[in-house]
Amino acid sequence: QVQLVESGGGLVQAGGSLRLSCAASGRTFALYTMAWFRQAPGKEREFVAARDWTAVNTDYADSVKGRFAISRDNAKSTVFLQMNSLKPEDTAVYYCAARLVGNFRSDDYDFWGQGTQVTVSS
Repeated sequence: QVQLVESGGGLVQAGGSLRLSCAASGRTFALYTMAWFRQAPGKEREFVAARDWTAVNTDYADSVKGRFAISRDNAKSTVFLQMNSLKPEDTAVYYCAARLVGNFRSDDYDFWGQGTQVTVSS
């Protein structure tokens, strides 16, 4: 069992930056693919970014490529999402997720956090 707790959300002006963190419990964190998804009001949850256990393979949604960066610290069982050049359309609840195997972008991850709100004002 893995428990995920996100933090770092908040209100920021367009063009600003935020860094989300996701702290994981469990001794096997290093084996998991970690991902970030988001869900805006009235929209379906969508993939944002993922990084596998090797910390080499990553994937980003086209909408965030070049602006967001996912990283992980296996020693601290934490994954981060650095968000730069934020836009109002990035406003959403951001969720951290973990899985052992499977497609990065498929949302059938095994474990999910409770989410953290990110609001970008214009």
